[in-house]
Amino acid sequence: MNYEVAHIDELEAFPVDDEGLTWRPVRRRFGIRSFGTNAYTADRAGQRVVEEHEETDNHEELYVVIGGRAAFTLDGDEVDAPAGTLVFCRPGARRGAVAQEPGTTILAIGAKAGVAFEPSAWEETFAGVGYARLGDLERSRETFRAATEKHPDAWQGWFNWACIEATRGDRGRAIDLLERAAEADPEAVREWAQKDSDFDSVRDDPRFQQLASPAT
Repeated sequence: MNYEVAHIDELEAFPVDDEGLTWRPVRRRFGIRSFGTNAYTADRAGQRVVEEHEETDNHEELYVVIGGRAAFTLDGDEVDAPAGTLVFCRPGARRGAVAQEPGTTILAIGAKAGVAFEPSAWEETFAGVGYARLGDLERSRETFRAATEKHPDAWQGWFNWACIEATRGDRGRAIDLLERAAEADPEAVREWAQKDSDFDSVRDDPRFQQLASPAT
């Protein structure tokens, strides 16, 4: 079959935070290989539904408000965006959005102009964390295992897997994974491990202290 159809409510729904923001992996669901696309839903008004950020390297993004209402901030300008609104951001544009109604849902579509698309490794990391938040630890581990095998030099996969194990009480595995992350990027691991509360259970471990201690 050369097509697939799905309602957004049929997609996997991963909690992004503890406040009700939900990530729905559109690209991952269909196996899209030519562009990135995901959807985000806010359970309540006043909740951020597009993180404040800017894209560079010719990365273009289109946001489609498919439900509810959002307030976008675009290069400092406030823009009201009810359902049906299209917001296109060129590289370098600062953007972010806050839900104005419960259930506000935004579809994001993006790619770099003139560059062959490569799915981002962060998607699998998001999924791994999402499964753990939903209580499916084994599927979380399977997702992280596959992601780190595919991208062994990306520190984020190892780091976030270590976070999951630390919060679940497996101190030894958490430190082992954090060491793998440090092999890929010791400075990033040092910076983030120092302030990430997920590692509170292992801060007394000498190996953790070595990995997270400030460089001298």
